[in-house]
Amino acid sequence: MDATSARPLAVISGGSRGLGFETAKALALQGFDLALVAKDSARLTSAAQMIHEASSAAQINISTFACDLEQPHLVRELIDSIKQSLPTPQLLILAHGVMSEKMSKTLKTNDAEWRRVMAINLDSVFQLVNGIAPAMADARNGRVIIFSACLGRMSGPGNAGGLAPYRISKAGVNALVRNLAHETGLGARGFLVDAICPNHSRTDMGGPDALRSAAEGAATAIWLATRAFDPAGASDAEKVTGVLWEDNQIVPW
Repeated sequence: MDATSARPLAVISGGSRGLGFETAKALALQGFDLALVAKDSARLTSAAQMIHEASSAAQINISTFACDLEQPHLVRELIDSIKQSLPTPQLLILAHGVMSEKMSKTLKTNDAEWRRVMAINLDSVFQLVNGIAPAMADARNGRVIIFSACLGRMSGPGNAGGLAPYRISKAGVNALVRNLAHETGLGARGFLVDAICPNHSRTDMGGPDALRSAAEGAATAIWLATRAFDPAGASDAEKVTGVLWEDNQIVPW
C-alpha cells in the first residue's frame, strides 16, 4: 500500500466474503483504502480484484492479509504485519466469526468446540482491538465497529438457550464494546467503538434461506462507519457510542 495515499484506511476482518466483503466494497466507494483480513489467501485475492473492478476510484489501495484467527500467535503476527506496513487506520471493522454446532448446548458442548468458537469470535476480537486500536485512540480519530449478534443480547431472546458458545461469545463482544467505550471517554477523545447486529443474512454462516442479503446485513455497519460523530449535536444518535446498533437504531444489550 502507498504510505502517501490521501485516502483513509479501513482494516476489515472477514473481508473476503459475506458481510465483511460487502462492507469493504461499500467503503472503497466512500473513499477508503482497504486492508482485508481472512483465512483463505485465494479468496482474499479474488475479493480484492472484485472490489477494484467495482470501485470507480482507480487509485484505491487494497492490502490483503491471510490469517487463521483461531490461532492467537498468528493473530499477533498479523497485527505486527499490519502495523509495520500500513498507516494508522481510521476504521477497524471486525466482521469475522463462526457459528457453533447446532447441538452445542452448555451441558453438551465439548472443550474443543467451546475453544474454537471463543477463539475466533471473542479472543481474536480482543487481540485485534488490543493491538491495532491504541494508535487509533492516540490519533483521536478512529472508529471500531464489531459485528456482534442479537443472540448475544441479555434482553429479548438473546441468551435464551442453545448455541451456547456462539451466544456467549457474542455477549462477550458486547461487553468488550461497552467497557472499551467507557475506558476511552465515550467518544469525547475522538475514538469510537460500537457493536452491530446484522440480523440473519445470506452468507456462508447464515445460509441461502436467510431473509436478508449480505448487503442488507452490512448496511448498518456502512452507515455507522461513514456518519459524522458530533458530541455537541442535536440528535442523541449522533453523540452516542459504546452501544449496540440494529437497522441504524440503538437496541438494548
